[in-house]
Amino acid sequence: MSTERLPMVVPASGLPDRVRIYEVGARDGLQNEKGAVPTEVKAEFIHRLADAGLTTVEATSFVHPKWVPQLADAEQLFPRVRDLPGVELPVLVPNQRGLDRALALGADRIAVFASATESFAKANLNRTVDESLAVFEPVVRQAKDAGAHVRGYVSMCFGDPWEGAVPLHQVARVCTALRNMGCDELSLGDTIGVATPGHVQELLNLLNEEGVPTDEIGVHFHDTYGQALANTHAALEHGVTTVDASAGGLGGCPYAKSATGNLATEDLVWMLHGLGIETGVDLDRLTATSVWMAAHLDRPSPSRTVRALSHKDQ
Repeated sequence: MSTERLPMVVPASGLPDRVRIYEVGARDGLQNEKGAVPTEVKAEFIHRLADAGLTTVEATSFVHPKWVPQLADAEQLFPRVRDLPGVELPVLVPNQRGLDRALALGADRIAVFASATESFAKANLNRTVDESLAVFEPVVRQAKDAGAHVRGYVSMCFGDPWEGAVPLHQVARVCTALRNMGCDELSLGDTIGVATPGHVQELLNLLNEEGVPTDEIGVHFHDTYGQALANTHAALEHGVTTVDASAGGLGGCPYAKSATGNLATEDLVWMLHGLGIETGVDLDRLTATSVWMAAHLDRPSPSRTVRALSHKDQ
C-alpha cells in the first residue's frame, strides 16, 4: 500500500502493541441477507479474508435452517474452508444438536450466544436467561471435553430495545455464569449500538472486580450512533486486545431492528494502524475483498474506509 493510502502513525501511550481482530463478516455479516449468498461465494469470501491477513474468521453457524436460512449450508461450507493454514475458524452453535454437527466436521472453535436481558433472550432464544444458560452448560462442557476452544457471546450488554439501559450487574452475572461453565473468552455485544466510552469502561471495571480478567474479554460494537470506534478505543485503553469487526461493515441483528451494522473491519484497521498497533492485516487486500463482496450483494459497502480507498482507485 502506498504511503498516501496509510494513516500517519502516531502511537498513544497505554494501548496494546497488537490487537487480534475477530472477523465476523462471513457469519454475523451475512446471516441477515435476504437473498441467498451461494456457498462458493461464502467460501471465497473467507479465503480472501484469510489472504488479507485475518487470522480469526468466524465461518458460519450450525443453527436450524428455519431460523437462519442464509446459513443453512453450514455442512457444505465448513469443509471448504476448514484447512486454511494459520486461521482460526470459529462456528456458532445454538444447542447440543448444533454442536454435534460442528464437531462431526472437525470444528475446534465453538461459540455460544447468550443474552444479558430477558426480553432479548425470549425474542432470540425463545427462553429465559437462566433457561438459555442451562442449555449452554452441557454444550460448553462437551465442547471442552472434545478439546475445543469456547467463546461466549453476550448480547445486549449496554442497552435493550425493549428494556432500555441494562444494569451492569445483570451483564456481569451472565458473563460470570458463562465463564464458570468453561468459556475461554467472552464477547461483550453492544447489539443496538447505544454504548458510550464511559459505559464501556465501567462494565470492564466491574467484570474485573467480579474476577473476569481483561485478557478473556473481547468487544463487539455496532455503529448505530457512530460510537463503535470511540468505544473500541475505550476498551483498548482498558487493555482489551480482541475486537470483533465485520469486513465492509456487513451485518446487523434480525431480532433488534435498530441494530444498523457491525463495526467495519477496515475502519478499525485504519484507526489501529494509525495508533501504531499491529494487526497483521493488509488493508488494501481487505478493502478489495469488501468491494468484491459488495458487488455480489449489489450494494456499496457502508465502511467509510472502504469508500475512501476504493474511490482513490477510480
